[in-house]
Amino acid sequence: MTDIAGTAPDQAPAAPRMSLRGALAATEIDVRLFGMLIALGVILLGFQVASGGTFLRPTNMTTLAVQAVGVAILATGMVLVIVARNIDLSVGSLVGIIAMTYALLMADWLPALGFADSPFRWLIALGIGIVLGVLVGALQGFIIAYIGVPSFIVTLGGLLAFRGVVWVLSQGAAVSGLDPSFQLLGGTAEGSIGGDATWALAIISCVAIIGILVYNRRQRRRFGFPLRPMWAEVFLGAVGCLVVLGLAAFANGNHWPPGAAARYAQEHGIPCGTPCDLKISVGFPWPVVILIGVTLAVTFLATRRRFGRYVYAYGGNPEAAELAGINTRWTLVKIYILMGILCAISAAIAAARLNGATLDIGQSYELYVIAAAVVGGTSFAGGIGTIPGAVLGAVVMASLAYGLSFMGVNSSIQNIVAGIVLVLAVGFDTYNRRRGGGS
Repeated sequence: MTDIAGTAPDQAPAAPRMSLRGALAATEIDVRLFGMLIALGVILLGFQVASGGTFLRPTNMTTLAVQAVGVAILATGMVLVIVARNIDLSVGSLVGIIAMTYALLMADWLPALGFADSPFRWLIALGIGIVLGVLVGALQGFIIAYIGVPSFIVTLGGLLAFRGVVWVLSQGAAVSGLDPSFQLLGGTAEGSIGGDATWALAIISCVAIIGILVYNRRQRRRFGFPLRPMWAEVFLGAVGCLVVLGLAAFANGNHWPPGAAARYAQEHGIPCGTPCDLKISVGFPWPVVILIGVTLAVTFLATRRRFGRYVYAYGGNPEAAELAGINTRWTLVKIYILMGILCAISAAIAAARLNGATLDIGQSYELYVIAAAVVGGTSFAGGIGTIPGAVLGAVVMASLAYGLSFMGVNSSIQNIVAGIVLVLAVGFDTYNRRRGGGS
């Protein structure tokens, strides 16, 4: 005799099988972010195969990471701009004008004021650039929020006007000769934190990952929220630490060029032979470290502070946010102030990489920044978007561009590929929203 379910009374029911979707739901991993990580892996492996096994080398990946940083930093702020149902087309031109300001300050203006030999010359220039970014961002935000001019028009005007100001400041010529300390921000071999510091940063990151998981679990238990299965907590901690330690090991596999190593050995009295066989690990470049800091800071603002909640509330429903007592105009101004600060940081990295500024520095940044944010899951409908997704979107776009360039594909084809990826990403987002709305 069998029971109603068709199993013998003395038999235990079979354990349910957990699908991949169920496992992802248990770990609470963002499915879209997970899909983008898989897509990034496929892209990198594809170029590795196409290049005959020469693409995935520490030197190439370090160069790729440094090239992605400028756009990725701006993309963290563009997420909030688009979430708030606005746009900023002026970021590339603002990067250009601030980068030119850095170059002129360190090459001409500060030396003329007696700061030629000051060790703080680069810090003074950096501070002035950040203040300039704040002022420009505040001005644009004020015009958009308080005067009511659409953000598309305001920032389009900024795109044109700021690019003209770059030409006026430089009189049509490139400016070079930045402070040597400032040049370290460009991410050369010397502009990296080194092997030991990279391992130290990786270990600190692992401790932070485990600490955050423990803290979040305690907070959930304290307030009665559902807990993740313990296996999911252990899995997330283990994978996070393995990824961080793997990236540190990979970065330390990149070494200084022989000429730079020989110069370092000579300056420090280290015998290294002829040719020099001294191996100095590069580790994480400073631009990558800066990007990590910016990503954590903007994510904290977006998810843990009142400012971020106001931005998402405004993007979800502007009228409801205003009726709820949110100062929506001041919130918009703060978004553009943040965007100005990020432009100053991105400009510092761009200028340091070039050891100066050219007329076209930052050109077309706005297109790639918007593309990175959208590819990373930010919706033009407002209210939806994540900072890590935008950073990952910037890495995906940079990987495509660098990989195609590595394979010898010209820039025109690169633009075609970037355009197709952008349209596909927006189409995928639109499809998902319609399917979600219809369910």
